[in-house]
Amino acid sequence: MGEPALQQQNTALSLIDSVDINSVQSTLTKISQFQMVVQNTLKPNFDFGVIPGTPKPTLFKPGAEKILMMFGVTSEYEVVERVQDYQKGFFAFTVKCLIFKNGTKITEGVGHCNTKEKKYINQDPFTLANTCLKMAKKRAQIDATLTLASLSEVFTQDIEDMHEYMQTEQIETMTAQDAAQIKITFGKHKGKTLKEIYKTQPDYLEWLVKQDRTDPVIKKGIELMFQAVKQQNTKKKDEDPKEEAPLTDNQDVEMFSGEDIEIKDEDLPFNL
Repeated sequence: MGEPALQQQNTALSLIDSVDINSVQSTLTKISQFQMVVQNTLKPNFDFGVIPGTPKPTLFKPGAEKILMMFGVTSEYEVVERVQDYQKGFFAFTVKCLIFKNGTKITEGVGHCNTKEKKYINQDPFTLANTCLKMAKKRAQIDATLTLASLSEVFTQDIEDMHEYMQTEQIETMTAQDAAQIKITFGKHKGKTLKEIYKTQPDYLEWLVKQDRTDPVIKKGIELMFQAVKQQNTKKKDEDPKEEAPLTDNQDVEMFSGEDIEIKDEDLPFNL
């Protein structure tokens, strides 16, 4: 055996000799008990989700927040990398999540997001900078939580090619402005954004949102857009009671049914 290898072996043995075996066993037992508490406390499909084809469930943001509350810790965030290329429309953020207990740093996690990820392909990258920052922050929080609670053997954060998980992320942070830029990749309106379709044929969007096969992201986007329009109508009514009462339920769509219309950009609450 060579001298470097012998030195490494001696160092390992000295570390083992200094370990309190009873203390280690007690710690491992507590970790196992805490993992059981977490699994029994968190709600499926809300705090965590089971992704088909993966060996472990994926921890979601609400679940991570509950775990941090169990420990009584606080979190702080630091943007360690920021790329904002307005000429090429590329935005990327790397965020570090720092976990503290009574002012002492316990652990940290790192999360990254950029506008070239698959889920952003059909969206305007210039509207996604803030969304990417939020994603990076959430991923950093989950990474730190898994380390803090020794839960990497219970949950995963491996989100590569997990379409359902990415849908959940996108839906959670979507705004009406984000929704307006989503492009349809099928049917007679292929290549158009939801905003463009809304301006000429809103009844098509009303029909699309009711279809079982419609992508959940598109459904959420349509719902957000119609909610924004109703909120704008309500606001206008409050500001000027003499104006005609705002349309409710499906009236704002049904009145356009069967004909193409043209709505001005300045009339839209998600105008960009």
